[in-house]
Amino acid sequence: MTRVDHDLQHAQTEPMGVYVHWPFCLSKCPYCDFNSHVRASIDEGAFERALLQDLDHYADLTQGRVVGSVFFGGGTPSLMPPRITAAILDRIAARWSLTSDLEVTLEANPTSVEAERFAGFRAAGVNRVSLGVQSLNDAELKFLGRGHSAAEAIKAIDLARASFTRMNFDLIYARPHHTVAAWVQELQQAIALAADHLSLYQLTIEEGTAFHNIYRRGGFTLPDDETSAALYEVTQDICAAAGLPAYEISNHAKPGAECRHNLVYWRYGDYVGVGAGAHGRLSLGDGRAIATVQAKKPEDWLKAVESAGHGTVSRDDLSADDRAAEMIMMGLRTREGLSRARFQQRIGKPLDQVIAMDRVDTLITDGYLRTTSDGIAVTAHGAAVLNRLLADILI
Repeated sequence: MTRVDHDLQHAQTEPMGVYVHWPFCLSKCPYCDFNSHVRASIDEGAFERALLQDLDHYADLTQGRVVGSVFFGGGTPSLMPPRITAAILDRIAARWSLTSDLEVTLEANPTSVEAERFAGFRAAGVNRVSLGVQSLNDAELKFLGRGHSAAEAIKAIDLARASFTRMNFDLIYARPHHTVAAWVQELQQAIALAADHLSLYQLTIEEGTAFHNIYRRGGFTLPDDETSAALYEVTQDICAAAGLPAYEISNHAKPGAECRHNLVYWRYGDYVGVGAGAHGRLSLGDGRAIATVQAKKPEDWLKAVESAGHGTVSRDDLSADDRAAEMIMMGLRTREGLSRARFQQRIGKPLDQVIAMDRVDTLITDGYLRTTSDGIAVTAHGAAVLNRLLADILI
């Protein structure tokens, strides 16, 4: 057995995640570049059968594995009937072993209609909900194209806290004309409402979105670099002071309340991805690591599953170099950073052979990176320029 084979076999002993993509939304938000689609009608039964069939396909590939987290993302999975959620969770339980503390997250919009489904999702087995609030200001919600009011969002947050063991909600900041003072007020309100987790994202203009076209025509401007940096820094300071430090660049949680499914990604664990456009990363029993991609358009994905038994359109072998680069990029997003021991375990070579240590030393001296007990991590200063750091240190 080669060293690489041994490392991939070790990966198979860790709990893996399962990501389920529900690609449908009531409307397309102007900033969104996710794989989401608006349809006048949906054959829910056909998509339910296809998701179950896709899960069976991957269960056959990963026999003997243990699942530690399930994440329903989208799109808007809270538009999925709870009975489909229950059927999917039942199939996962039937095909894999589960950890005793299985985390099941469902993304939801905080409209009153979707909030009314919370009891159904809880009964189906969901124990964590992530609400796409995006703002606590009605004018900003209108600009962002959201279908709920601030009052609806607050009501949904309260209901989510009462309905689920754990809860998160998202906010978008660095919006046009956004000031530090306005954001501080909104963030403090959000912390008062939050249970133990907040996801806070700076507004970015992605190609192919409605905002991209409007922005390119000069329809609005974003805060300048100095203001954006100040908004980021005050976010870190206020959340840390409130006991919600950043454990990843955009995610803040009380210790122990981190999203375990997302930690699978950032720690470069294995995960199955099913549903239109879903991605996966898996270590197989034959010593290979693969990256999988599902057909993006919902109708194409459905046809693929019905004809081939799965929706995967790309299944590529990952070399040790591929995996090393991905693990570094993901690991440096987190506060805990990259562990040398875990890197050696997963990749089969020392971290110091993959990154430019002279550049790392310089970045530590300059305050962009820091050493940990077993590796390296970014500082708050470095997190703001992570892409530049990665280009600097990867050999």
